Amino acid sequence: MRITKLSVILLMGVYPVLLGGCNTELKDLRIQNDTQRKQIAELRTQVQTATLELEQLKRQLDAAKGKGTIEQETLQQKITALEEDLAKKSELIASMQNQLLYGGAQLPVELSTMLKDFADKQDMVTFDERRGVVKFKSDLLFEKGSDKVAPAAAEAVKMLCGILNSEQGKKFDVIIAGHTDDIPIEKAETQRLHPTNWHLSAHRAISVLGVMAGNNIDSKRLSIRGFSEFRPVVPNEPNKKGNPQNRRVEIYIVPEGM
Repeated sequence: MRITKLSVILLMGVYPVLLGGCNTELKDLRIQNDTQRKQIAELRTQVQTATLELEQLKRQLDAAKGKGTIEQETLQQKITALEEDLAKKSELIASMQNQLLYGGAQLPVELSTMLKDFADKQDMVTFDERRGVVKFKSDLLFEKGSDKVAPAAAEAVKMLCGILNSEQGKKFDVIIAGHTDDIPIEKAETQRLHPTNWHLSAHRAISVLGVMAGNNIDSKRLSIRGFSEFRPVVPNEPNKKGNPQNRRVEIYIVPEGM
């Protein structure tokens, strides 16, 4: 299976949206998002099908060991090609998902510079200047399996709020997105509070929202999303072993009214 014409078309179709705050631009962005959601759903179906095919090929390869090198080489070539195709599709999906949260226009230079300086001084924070995304590492933001914001992390969020309440920052809204890895919630005491990774990702986003609201970010500027394990930035380890990079909270700085 190879990247299809659809994938190429999708890559070409992710258009930047200019910041202006007018209703027409927001309407156009929402229409584009609806289209991309349908395209993402189709790509996810392709990924699911390819993943099942990959697992089957790997089982065939295990069964073929010792029976002949030609068959093994053929199967390995198919596996390699399929893994490459899956990686490209996953990267494309991630790129399009990011576009759903943000229109693709760069932030004002002054605001972007403040956010970059902030991230450079924080071990737990990175800043994507192109997309206007501040990313917190959940392993440093929360205790394992918890939605309680650590004191050091709360201080970092407080500093971010100061930037977002500046003259440049207060013109934007904030979307807080929680993500987990694919390790299931198993501890009984944790399950009582967070039955699934869906709950944990949303609860963590809500906790960050609470810190931001408590630091004078107008609540009408704030919203949350919880993505559980389903938007990894890198592959999780096999057999539900997760990956620290996927445990994160992303803060999207978006046009007012998004």
